Amino acid sequence: MLKIDRHDNKPIWKQLLDQAIQNITSGKWKAGYRLPPTRELSQQLGVARSTVQAMYEELFSRGYTVTSRRGGTRVSDWNQPLISKEERSAHRLTPPYLPVLEEAVDRLHDWSGEKRENATEIDFSPHEPYLDPLFQKKWRQSFLHASAKADLSCWTYGNSYGYEPLRSQIQHYLSVERGIHVEIEQILLTSGAQQSIDLISQALLLEGDTVAVEDPGFPPAWLTMMYRKMNVMPVPVDEQGIVVDCIPKQSKLVFVTPSHQSATGVIMSVKRRRQLFELAIRNQSWIIEDDYDSEFRHSGEPLPTLFSQEPECTLYLMSFSKMIAPGIRISAIIGPVEAIDQIARVHKLTSRQLPIMEQLTLTHFIEHGHFMRHMRRVRNVYRRRHDALIKAISSSKLGEVFSVKGVETGLHMLLEADEDFNEEEMTKKALENGVRVYPLSPYCLESKRKGWVLGYSKVDEETIMRGIGQLSSIIT
Repeated sequence: MLKIDRHDNKPIWKQLLDQAIQNITSGKWKAGYRLPPTRELSQQLGVARSTVQAMYEELFSRGYTVTSRRGGTRVSDWNQPLISKEERSAHRLTPPYLPVLEEAVDRLHDWSGEKRENATEIDFSPHEPYLDPLFQKKWRQSFLHASAKADLSCWTYGNSYGYEPLRSQIQHYLSVERGIHVEIEQILLTSGAQQSIDLISQALLLEGDTVAVEDPGFPPAWLTMMYRKMNVMPVPVDEQGIVVDCIPKQSKLVFVTPSHQSATGVIMSVKRRRQLFELAIRNQSWIIEDDYDSEFRHSGEPLPTLFSQEPECTLYLMSFSKMIAPGIRISAIIGPVEAIDQIARVHKLTSRQLPIMEQLTLTHFIEHGHFMRHMRRVRNVYRRRHDALIKAISSSKLGEVFSVKGVETGLHMLLEADEDFNEEEMTKKALENGVRVYPLSPYCLESKRKGWVLGYSKVDEETIMRGIGQLSSIIT
């Protein structure tokens, strides 16, 4: 018998429904059990017939009952097993094994250091910027303002190119700070450099196309393109940047980091830039210019971009991950109108648009001057830490083993050793002594170069001195 609790806030029809379902699923009402007519049950319970009808309709819609004119409402055979337990176990659904994905993710973890679980006191991470409570305070202000002032139209499906006021702010920044003058239709927002590379691969390349990448280089770039089934060809890097003469002629795309090579830190020479442009024009290939940290040049202005010199075949990647914080997940692709339009169509198909709240917040953050004040402040922080690292290395015995490279720009430098340097063992020893360093080998495809990539954005001057002292004692 069904019961009603008049003191329960739950609607009566829902109380009856829950009890009926419990009776059916527990086996108390078996298949074929006939429920009382609605008029009869409503009189028994002292409720309106419509209440009982609502409960019966819900049971029927969920498949617990069947109805007929002569048979009334009966419990269905809802629980009839279609597959035995043994058969279900034998046909257990599992994701396919994707060796390309497994290898790529493992290599990505090796490069980023995410697999290393031990917390260390001193971490020379080259991957993360400096963040402090003042940034958090200003970002929160922009977030609250954006939440309160956003027009309702912002919350509908948006533009696959990205939020237009934010693209306008980026357009102004590029023009004033980087000498890149583009129309707003040449800017497309993405959720990071990896998504930018993935979208470019889908939009501008065909499966099996040859792409050339720096070696050592930026692993997320070539791992992403490998996963998209591109023929990734490593090209060596020397003191002038990528060796253009070694780029295969069939390359449809060349990925470079010319302003602060990842990970050697060298700057691509003027001669190499001209050679790269000539190759791209003659071979009708794209250039991806990843300008990930060139805003942080420690003497002089940021270097000219490849895009500003050859905009017809260059796709310029900018990211707020290093300039502000990786958690923002906003980057941009800047390129020729036709290429950006094609990439935007792929973006619309695969992910439609970026989340609006981060775009609104970043727009306010830039528009109200917080971004440029943040940049001026962190540049001073990085300059002090850069100088402290240079000083600490020069006063240690690390110079006996390593040559220091890539010190002019960016948030990391390379301590390069000879090929007989036991990189794995020395990295492990450093970790055992409380210092995390980042070996060069995970940045390499075929290159045998060895050393340590040291970032200084996350460590203050006093910690830098202690960390280099520890590394010096380990090496010697």
